[in-house]
Amino acid sequence: MHPVFHHIGIVGAGTMGSGIAQVFAQRGYAVSLCDLAAGQLERALNTIDKNLRRDVEKNRINPGQREQTLRNIQTHSDVNALAKSDMIIEAVSENFEVKKKVFASLDDSCALRTILASNTSSISITQLASVTQRPDRVIGMHFMNPVPVMKLVEVIRGVRTSGDTVAAAIDLVGNLDKVAVEVNDSPGFVSNRVLMPMINEAIFCVFEEVGTVDAVDSVMKLGMNHPMGPLTLADLIGLDICLDIMETLYTGFNDSKYRPCPLLKKMVAAGHLGRKSGQGFYQYSQ
Repeated sequence: MHPVFHHIGIVGAGTMGSGIAQVFAQRGYAVSLCDLAAGQLERALNTIDKNLRRDVEKNRINPGQREQTLRNIQTHSDVNALAKSDMIIEAVSENFEVKKKVFASLDDSCALRTILASNTSSISITQLASVTQRPDRVIGMHFMNPVPVMKLVEVIRGVRTSGDTVAAAIDLVGNLDKVAVEVNDSPGFVSNRVLMPMINEAIFCVFEEVGTVDAVDSVMKLGMNHPMGPLTLADLIGLDICLDIMETLYTGFNDSKYRPCPLLKKMVAAGHLGRKSGQGFYQYSQ
């Protein structure tokens, strides 16, 4: 018998955390969104409100649904406030040490029945589970960006994740009108193990002067039918996140084919992170 979810906790109110909060709140779940930075919580609520207003304008939802969705979200700056949640989804930065602290702290403060999920895009679920007393109730739920629009949720089974936990997560994804695809724990899972080396290779093409940024993106769009070129996509994801994932693949497999391109490292060191910094492979007005 799977658990029934009513109350969802989310740790991290950045782009992913706010998107995850929105989709759960729109489906009628009580959502507690937690972030240590009050400014980040305010930005998250503004983003959610902006998305919902756009949905009202396009007649996707009515004004009453917008108001109810916002009422379904409570914000907190202390993770202990999430203690009564049925499931907590961690969406903090893509760094093992940071995530490990969050998982250890949630494990201490939450009821033993609570499922702990990570929205990580590449970090080992098995390793995160190992810092808790409930490895059978730790799972990966990798939402795609932008969360309100993208259908896929990669559901990642750690070595000790129970069948019940997997089934509960898959049911929950279905309730969000999204599609769950179950995969096993391995660096980068499926999505980023395939996507990131392609982006990294595109960066090598620019680094080795095989083609310009425009040339590389045009070839992949017009020749391979990709909706956006890999370098445009890298700017959208954030070059720092691309580098973090390549480093995770590189150390996880110890294989030189995952070596991050020196140009990617240099751009991140220079603070050229893509859209969010106003400058990546392309220039963006802030």
